[in-house]
Amino acid sequence: MGVRAEATVPLRDARLPADVDGPDDAVGVVLFAHGSGSSRHSPRNVAVARVLQRRRLVTVLVDLLTAEEDAVDARTAELRFDIELLAGRLAGTVDWLAAEPALGRLPVGLFGASTGAAAALVAAAARPQRVAAVVSRGGRPDLAGPALAGVRAPTLLLVGGLDEQVITLNEQAAGLLTGPHEFRVVPGATHLFEEPGTLDEVADAAADWFSRHLPVPA
Repeated sequence: MGVRAEATVPLRDARLPADVDGPDDAVGVVLFAHGSGSSRHSPRNVAVARVLQRRRLVTVLVDLLTAEEDAVDARTAELRFDIELLAGRLAGTVDWLAAEPALGRLPVGLFGASTGAAAALVAAAARPQRVAAVVSRGGRPDLAGPALAGVRAPTLLLVGGLDEQVITLNEQAAGLLTGPHEFRVVPGATHLFEEPGTLDEVADAAADWFSRHLPVPA
């Protein structure tokens, strides 16, 4: 039957809607941080989540901005780049997961896209005992700044081969990561991985990474 629920993550400064989905025999949980101007309903993240669920992972897609904040961001595009705010809420969601009876025993991975990747890396540095692996899809890990040196979780950076500027930014960020990491280019893909087969490659790579690096729960 599996785990499937709409949840509300209660944080100090916000209540965030989240979609939780996955099998009963899950070996880990992956928390998604979506990118600029997107939401937990992002078709790309939903597609990746379905692949992870088939690999015995529970997925949690959460909106890191409230509805009111999202309306402001739609006009100004400023909050999507507030990495400190997004990372704080992501870390708070990691803490919420730890307290959930059905999920608290499972190791946690973070999957971040675009600016969400920076938030995921900052949150991973802030919760080294809890976050066991990170995957970035077309991300901006450079925006994580000094936190990159504090990331201990094995990190996979995936970038489209035609996304030249982001390739350069990821290469620079990879040079600042001190923990285990891998930088991988998906040939023929642009920033959103809309080309045939490219998002499938991302999903498979993410599933392999989390399956390899999330420890088996006690």
